[in-house]
Amino acid sequence: MINMSKNNISFILHKPQLSENIGACARAIKNFNFNKLALIDPKATFPNDKILATSVGAKDIINKSRVFKNIEKALDGIEIVIATSARFRNKNIKHINLEDLKKIDYTKKIGFLFGSEASGLSNNEISYANYTLQIPTNPKFKSLNLSHSLIIIAQFVSSIIKIRNKPFQKSKKVKSASKKEIQSMINLCLSNLEDINFFKPKEKKPVMLQNLRNIFYKMELSDKETRILSSVFASLGKKR
Repeated sequence: MINMSKNNISFILHKPQLSENIGACARAIKNFNFNKLALIDPKATFPNDKILATSVGAKDIINKSRVFKNIEKALDGIEIVIATSARFRNKNIKHINLEDLKKIDYTKKIGFLFGSEASGLSNNEISYANYTLQIPTNPKFKSLNLSHSLIIIAQFVSSIIKIRNKPFQKSKKVKSASKKEIQSMINLCLSNLEDINFFKPKEKKPVMLQNLRNIFYKMELSDKETRILSSVFASLGKKR
């Protein structure tokens, strides 16, 4: 039997601003029997009385949640990152809808990434994702409250796991590379590119970095493929 455990699912809030929203997100997570909440550089002191008050009976989710300083640390150990966005801004990322969530392999470590209430996720932040997810709303009024977005996704994923929908996955003989393995390979590649002064002109470097990350994450590499590419990049570095 395929183990689609809810323990594999993390809800990650990037720079949340309002304490009330953080508390409401924790409540939504517990509503559907999930248990992992992570925050990246929250504006409010965490935890605080407002967060605990709005979480109502989900104080245990707050108490065991983790706070990170940056997005890379928060995504360490996550195998599939799904970024939420009101609009599809990054054309290099695979865009999916709620129905497509039925094809995700929930035996892997999944992270749903949510942007701040004011500005959402930037293209740079989205470039760390495997997919971007858009929740269908009124085309003339797409903006959803942070906790509302989270609870819609939590309910949908919970229903998928409940009916044990068979996930979309590679052959069982092929082990997919972890997010950490891919990030290490990317860092090695970027280091070599820096050494040969590849990023020209300098003002285009951020976009070039985003595009390179997008390319590698879209490839859905196996651990063996990642090791081969890492060896190639390491070898190229030694030959200079």
